[in-house]
Amino acid sequence: MSTQLRMISAATDHTDAQQAAQALALQLCQPGIGFVLFFCSPDYDLPELAAALKGRLGDVPLVGCTTAGEITPQGYGKHCISAIGFDNQRFAVEAQLICNLQQFQLTDAQGVVEQLMMRCRERRIAPITGHTFALTLLDGLSVLEEQVLATLNAALGSIPHFGGSAADALNLVDTHVYFDGAFHTDAAVLLLFNTRCEFKVFSTHHMTPTAEKLVVTQARCGERQVIELNAEPAAISYANAVGVPLEALDHTVFALHPIAVKLGEAYYVRSIQKANPDNSLSFYCAVESGIVLTVMQTGDIVEDTRQLLEDIVLELGEPEMIIGCDCVLRRMELELTGRIAPVSAMLQRFRVVGFNTYGEQFAGMHLNQTFTGVAIGRCRD
Repeated sequence: MSTQLRMISAATDHTDAQQAAQALALQLCQPGIGFVLFFCSPDYDLPELAAALKGRLGDVPLVGCTTAGEITPQGYGKHCISAIGFDNQRFAVEAQLICNLQQFQLTDAQGVVEQLMMRCRERRIAPITGHTFALTLLDGLSVLEEQVLATLNAALGSIPHFGGSAADALNLVDTHVYFDGAFHTDAAVLLLFNTRCEFKVFSTHHMTPTAEKLVVTQARCGERQVIELNAEPAAISYANAVGVPLEALDHTVFALHPIAVKLGEAYYVRSIQKANPDNSLSFYCAVESGIVLTVMQTGDIVEDTRQLLEDIVLELGEPEMIIGCDCVLRRMELELTGRIAPVSAMLQRFRVVGFNTYGEQFAGMHLNQTFTGVAIGRCRD
């Protein structure tokens, strides 16, 4: 590995788990690589892939998750694996699996964070303060993101924090995180990255509000289901508000007609997952009775993405790598509107590697329909 190289990206579209693991190993097993982060299609035989990765990558620590699409060094990909290897001289990366998410408390979070910081300090890469960011990968069907993220954010304090919810290609059956040689459900992985490289944690969306409001008048909060909007069956009320027939409600409508909650002066999208036979709506994010949802209109997603990436260059210089968590509904919008090619080219140009998520995480909040991540720039040594 070049002495100037701090990270290396890799990808494979081999559908066989053994061949895929071998292809990744050939790209990533270079001198100095001390940690690998990966994102994989749920199409793989996951137990076989877990064993193959562990066998091919040997003692290199490895963390990852399943996706609703991948972002590879060549832009958007599908049915593949993307990965990033980190130089152990410039990055101390420490990770911990969190199980039993329902029982995860602040004292647990504080203990995990303290252990990860202690292990980072032992590596003597850089001081923790100002040189550390956190990444969470979380079971995207756990319905516990808000609870876990709020708890972790309190424990992390001033450490910048982002992440993504693992997905399963819109099957909505099983989503997995990978840690210590195996894939896990009802779990999360918290990673601390301690580095001498400059970095910027970011989040953006391209939505603007309309005057149309929908009040949640009945909900099953624990299941993220809205029964009524404006005292009418939720699916019927939403369909009327966005001007589509009830029977047309599907992922494409939800991608192009988002709704959001206003917190302070900012709007945060609450994406709809599916319409149910009883005309209730299931969401990817937490919803509760009494909140006011605003129908949003989509802006220019291509220009918004370009502006974000150009602003990153102005602040950090050319990024060496960007770890990106991109909502699956953003990708769906790009595909539906025929604009995926220019955004895919931008992701390649600015060295974005990551995945399409069931939700994004930023500063302790669970978000939808955003592009969220960390840009990593030049090293301070």
